[in-house]
Amino acid sequence: MLKSTVKEAMKIGFLGGGRLAYALANGFISAGLAKPEEITASCHPSDVISANAFKKLGATAIFENTQVVERSDVVIVSVKPDVVGKVLQDVRGLVATADKLFISVAMGVSTKSMEKILPTSARVIRVMPNTPALVQHGAAALCRGVACTEQDAALAARLFRAVGTCDEVPEYLMDAVTALSGSGPAYIYMLIEALAEGGVRCGLPRELALRLATQTTLGSAAMLKDGAHPAAMKDNVTSPAGSTAEGTYHLEKNGFRAAVIGAVKAAEERCKEVNLQLSKKLNESVS
Repeated sequence: MLKSTVKEAMKIGFLGGGRLAYALANGFISAGLAKPEEITASCHPSDVISANAFKKLGATAIFENTQVVERSDVVIVSVKPDVVGKVLQDVRGLVATADKLFISVAMGVSTKSMEKILPTSARVIRVMPNTPALVQHGAAALCRGVACTEQDAALAARLFRAVGTCDEVPEYLMDAVTALSGSGPAYIYMLIEALAEGGVRCGLPRELALRLATQTTLGSAAMLKDGAHPAAMKDNVTSPAGSTAEGTYHLEKNGFRAAVIGAVKAAEERCKEVNLQLSKKLNESVS
């Protein structure tokens, strides 16, 4: 059976060897959760760059999905959502999954959809990471399938905490997670860009304005990591009748917070639409 302690060998395989898979592998190695030689990734034959990246880590890059599953205790499904069904079909009848843990990072693919394709004994976990995992500052959430144990969930959380944070949620909240932390980096980048443009409008050189906006965002987020409430931190910066008070009033008057809240809600609704489409496609591939 799969061991949850990080002191024991953990063989990890990636079905799909793109940038996220590479970032996860690098994080697992750096955190001591796996040795390079215990990691295997399947890459498309034409994707020489990804294959070479894994080889530089000391991992094995191959071009056959079945071999990845055969060599691994933990199998991370890291292909695009629309090909998850085909990839799982490829390995379903060839490999016994009772002693394998499947972790999918494909957006919108439910545990139920994967369980319909894999044998009934398969243990499946779904994780929604985000792109800052590429620099080991990711924010992820996981939900477990029917056959998964507490040990499986703890192991998955430990793996993804190697590249950031990871929390467990019920599956019905995964669309909200995707809309907030999955799409959230785009909103933050827009904020940083807007802050920098504001600085330029006030006369700052563009490179300096962008550097100040980026560091200000980074530092502000760091100050919340110990549990401080953002409203309290905002009040600490805002002096009566000061420049910050004037700036925050302008944001409120123009619906800043309402726009951000609305963006998350709109993204969640779109996630639901995409999920329905993917579920239908996966169900058709099983029938």
